[in-house]
Amino acid sequence: MKQLFIKTETQRFWLGKLAALEGSFKKAAQKIDEQSQFPLDHINQLRQIGYTKLTLPKQLGGEGLNVYDSILLQETLGSYDGSTALAVGWTLLTVGELYENQHWESSKLLAFAKEVEKGAMINRAVSEMTTGSPIRGGRPNTSAKREGEHWILNGRKSYTTGSFALDYFLTSAWVEEKEQIGFFLISKDNPGVSIEETWDVMAMRGTASHDLVLHNVLVDQSDLVELLDNSARHKVNGWLLLIPATYLGIAQAARDCALQFANTHSPNSINGTIANLPNVQSLLGEIELELAKARFTLYGAAQSYVDYKANEKEGDSLKEEKIISLINAINVAKHVVTNGAIQVVDKAMRVVGAKSLQRTNPLQRYYRDVRAGLHNPPMDDITIKKLAEAALYEPKG
Repeated sequence: MKQLFIKTETQRFWLGKLAALEGSFKKAAQKIDEQSQFPLDHINQLRQIGYTKLTLPKQLGGEGLNVYDSILLQETLGSYDGSTALAVGWTLLTVGELYENQHWESSKLLAFAKEVEKGAMINRAVSEMTTGSPIRGGRPNTSAKREGEHWILNGRKSYTTGSFALDYFLTSAWVEEKEQIGFFLISKDNPGVSIEETWDVMAMRGTASHDLVLHNVLVDQSDLVELLDNSARHKVNGWLLLIPATYLGIAQAARDCALQFANTHSPNSINGTIANLPNVQSLLGEIELELAKARFTLYGAAQSYVDYKANEKEGDSLKEEKIISLINAINVAKHVVTNGAIQVVDKAMRVVGAKSLQRTNPLQRYYRDVRAGLHNPPMDDITIKKLAEAALYEPKG
């Protein structure tokens, strides 16, 4: 089914480059999970093949892949090792969104592009335990105060995925002078920047989603790169689709595991393998259906976003209600994929039976990892609420 969504030679080329890493990544995934070990070796291998600069524009030294291209690769990488895919995925989406929307001053973007070209990784550091999910509108407790030509930042950020490999943190803070939320570009080498190892969870154990601690961190005035503009009410960010694509990859891995087991497991109570049993075939068919629904939703939303950005470049602008529809389509894709992935892994475990609960069986890891997708934004309740609002207030005629 996935073959239907591969469209270009560029996509095939990069899928081929990833395929060379499949064996070693899958082999290491169990140890990464059991020891809660950050897959730095995997990240370095991805750097070596240029994966971390996939979404940087070609004219700036990157590969210039769009959202659709990127989710194909993220899905594939997710099927190899979910922790590795999630850790590197945040860099791809952050870089892609930054350069597509030109959020920063051009000189800052050009300078940072040189870092990405050399393999630098970045993630937005937004979440805080005291505010909950940033998508719900809480004001960060992390503060930024001006001191001469510099800013002084203090605070703590949670869930900083990929923390051990990140070279830069795009960190939200309350800018007291402006009474606005701002984003600061902070290097890992800035004095006062540290990582506190707090990530002790049952899912995505290798992502090193630790706390970023900022203690009197001094940054240049130009490092305040973004100020949130409340007037820009509806912002479309299709790059967020790279995250559910990772969970779709995990679901695909679970499907492959169940299929291999069904085709080879032959208890002496039956002739042939369990693949011939009606109940097993029913489960496998339901798995295929869930994967098909997830892919058509995910890749459809990605293509709609690519088309939207292409029209935007040509000067065509969408009406507000169409922009809202596109935002909802992206949110729906995340909802459908992450919930569908959970269903796929559950059904795969039913095919394999009690063996799926053995610690040496990857299905128990997939089962834990896919649940993490529920807690990446937007949460399900927000998606449902936005859909209801769009339906209730849609223009007549």
